[in-house]
Order: sequence, then C-alpha cells, then structure tokens
Amino acid sequence: MVELNKKGQALVEYLLIIAVISVIVVSLVKLLGGYLQDSITKSSCELLDKTYVEGSKPGEGTCK
Repeated sequence: MVELNKKGQALVEYLLIIAVISVIVVSLVKLLGGYLQDSITKSSCELLDKTYVEGSKPGEGTCK
C-alpha cells in the first residue's frame, strides 16, 4: 500500500476547525454587537461623568 501524507491531512483538519470557530465568533459578535457597544458606551459615560441615555435599539445608546 502507498502511505499517504498525514501532515497534509492534519493541516486540512486544523484549517476546518479554525474556519468553524471563526464563523461562530463572527456570528456571536454580529448577534451581540449592539449589546457590547452599549456596555462600552455605559462605561465611557461613567468615566466622563455623563448620563447614559438608552437608545431604541441595542447599540444606539449615547452619553448626555
């Protein structure tokens, strides 16, 4: 029997794992991005001694 290159197979498997993890991370950031932006805005409002005003949608909050 001919021995196949096992290193190439392992490389492809690692690339597939990285691709799946990347898709999951991008999807989570897309779904939760507005909430993450609101939490960062709240923190920056507190640092600037301003009041956080919640927006109508996630990610639309502002400091006043």
